[in-house]
Amino acid sequence: MHINRIEYFFSLLHIRNISIVQFKNYSGRNFQFHHRIVGITGRNGSGKTNLLDAIYYLCFTKSYFTSNESQNTQYETNGFRLEGMLDRNGSAEKVVCTLKEGKKEISLNDDKYEKFSRHIGQFPAVMIAPDDAEIITGGSEERRKWLDTLLSQLYPDYLEHLITYQKILLQRNTLLKNMEQAGPAANQLLDVFDMQLVQHGTPVYLTRKKFLADFIPQVQRLYDYISGTHEVVNIRYQCSLLEEDFEKQLSAARFKDMQLQRTSTGIHRDDLVFLLNDYPMKSSASQGQRKSFLFALKLAQYEVLKQYKHFPPLLLLDDVFEKLDQERVMRLIALVASPDYGQVFITDTHAARLQQAFEPTGENIQVINI
Repeated sequence: MHINRIEYFFSLLHIRNISIVQFKNYSGRNFQFHHRIVGITGRNGSGKTNLLDAIYYLCFTKSYFTSNESQNTQYETNGFRLEGMLDRNGSAEKVVCTLKEGKKEISLNDDKYEKFSRHIGQFPAVMIAPDDAEIITGGSEERRKWLDTLLSQLYPDYLEHLITYQKILLQRNTLLKNMEQAGPAANQLLDVFDMQLVQHGTPVYLTRKKFLADFIPQVQRLYDYISGTHEVVNIRYQCSLLEEDFEKQLSAARFKDMQLQRTSTGIHRDDLVFLLNDYPMKSSASQGQRKSFLFALKLAQYEVLKQYKHFPPLLLLDDVFEKLDQERVMRLIALVASPDYGQVFITDTHAARLQQAFEPTGENIQVINI
């Protein structure tokens, strides 16, 4: 059985090594990963989370924590380089991400991408980090970002529609701020932008709507498991397109948009309401309930990616021992140590606590001390 598990692991997606140069607090460091479960330990501020973020960057061509590349670059340097060797279904793949003087390049097996979006979904991954609480308690942008990150890994067309929609939205908003300078042609130009927003926004709306309906039962099952009790959880999708045709909405809102100087309706204003026993989780759930839901949400995301890709994604767990009580932690450890999961990276300040947590599973873990 042990041999079968090893063979299973090495037929999946896993990262063998990563080289980090001038990324965040790393001047230059190489890491080798030999096991399915890798523990990363060290004191606070040593770079545990930054190592997880470097792995995430290889998968998504961006940091999980910031869109400002200067914050990813080591202080008083002008760029960084990340190189990773990954195995995907038995095939070796080299990913290189570089930033130099503001110019970013991403390559797969030494072939540079013209569009970074082509890389998304190649190496699926799920990160669970302390800041994820914002998905529940923060604004709608955080929830859309979470959903878009998941759907973009599943459906390349979704990502292309979303990117194009956002570009057109920016152009439309710029025009609305400069209507006088645009002159008589302004309304005709708005007609063109509206048609394009409908063309690219409608598929995004339809994908979000269908996906969430199928996704909720998986979140419920995992919430019951992590929390150890049954409470009804739900996700309510809020979108103006549920009420009226998008083209009609844009037409009806045009005068209002001219006054506001921005586009007031569309998929860029969508939101998700997370419910616990029919009450909004944002205002009614306890901290423990929110944490259980957040882990259920992310682990359901993991399972969906595994189902669509036909292999488990990478799972990056940051500081989970500080976020969950011992009972929930042990349930989580038992889950991720099962053969159904792929390569898992988990950080903690205490190496002994990490090893003890996995002892009951019989899983031999690799521990890296930063």
